[in-house]
Amino acid sequence: MKASKMAYKPVGLTLGALSGLIAGAAFKQAWKMIGHDDDAPDATDEDRTWQEILLAAALQGAVFAVVKAAVDRGGAVATRRLTGTWPG
Repeated sequence: MKASKMAYKPVGLTLGALSGLIAGAAFKQAWKMIGHDDDAPDATDEDRTWQEILLAAALQGAVFAVVKAAVDRGGAVATRRLTGTWPG
């Protein structure tokens, strides 16, 4: 394993945790904006419809994927600027 890849490992883990926090907050805001309750439904929420549960799951997955990709890419670009090498 290259030294740059090993050095990036803790940065990547930290960015992963940060992206999870950002994505969770973004999803909550998106769920509120589309006019639903403050809390998204759980899959086992008996009072919610299949449509609402699957919509929430799809939206949550999309938000998490976009935020993770943006944070990962930003971390890689910042690493290149600081070290001159791409961490991948």
